[in-house]
Amino acid sequence: MAWITSCKDNELFEKEMYKNVVALISSEYYNTFQEEVPLTGEEFVGYIAASAGGTHATDKDLVIEFAEDSLQFNYYNFSVFDADSNLYARLLPKQHYEIPDYKITIPAGERTGKTLIKIKPEGLSPDSTYFVSLKIKENSNVEVNEEKNTVLYQVLIKNAYASQASDELYTMSGYLNEAVTAGNKKMFPLSRNKVRIIAGNETFESNVDHINKTAIVLEVTDDNKVLITPYKDIEVSQVDGDPNYPNTFKTEESFGRKYNSFLLAYDYVLNGETHHMQEELRMEVKKE
Repeated sequence: MAWITSCKDNELFEKEMYKNVVALISSEYYNTFQEEVPLTGEEFVGYIAASAGGTHATDKDLVIEFAEDSLQFNYYNFSVFDADSNLYARLLPKQHYEIPDYKITIPAGERTGKTLIKIKPEGLSPDSTYFVSLKIKENSNVEVNEEKNTVLYQVLIKNAYASQASDELYTMSGYLNEAVTAGNKKMFPLSRNKVRIIAGNETFESNVDHINKTAIVLEVTDDNKVLITPYKDIEVSQVDGDPNYPNTFKTEESFGRKYNSFLLAYDYVLNGETHHMQEELRMEVKKE
């Protein structure tokens, strides 16, 4: 009798091993999947993917249907930020993405399948976290891993000068009102050729009012000149003609490393006081 039971246990074990259980591909962190989307002025094509487990690849096509579902998105916000709704992530607005087909097919003999998601990133804020929240539909005619039946597809914007996905800082050195100053600055991508920084050596705060009060925009032209304008409420004017800080951008290599470098000169007014800033912003970047 024990032998018969053992045989049945083995059969069940082997059956479980051979089962093709499907899952949406994501990280273990709240089922997120991060996509860095370049700000080029063009549509970006990404992918939502699924995989099939089991000892062997499936012997037939597996079709997974999914849909927008905010349950995992809401769980993420409450788990990470609790009741502080000011910090909550946002659902990516519908005008910024399109999913042509809400089905993923894992072909027979394969382990994975994918479907397109088209992203239109222009106009997204670098201060917000955006997700497309998706879940496999219950009527999908496949066996689903219930712990991986959702994906939070995160859109992170970038350009040639800065990335929302990176914590890297530009090294700042120069002069504020003719006194030596130095520090680090975070740069935020706004469009293909525009970024945002905090003026002078003002302190960065992740606060909308403070950002609006202290931030400026750097626009890199086709000939690598830099135009400096207000982001929102600050008064700023670029100072041209400074040979050491000529309001330019360049990439340069040194000892096999590549760097982005901004040389800037501008005046800004804060709390009624005018400040003169001359600065170099420099950061190592990966070679392509």
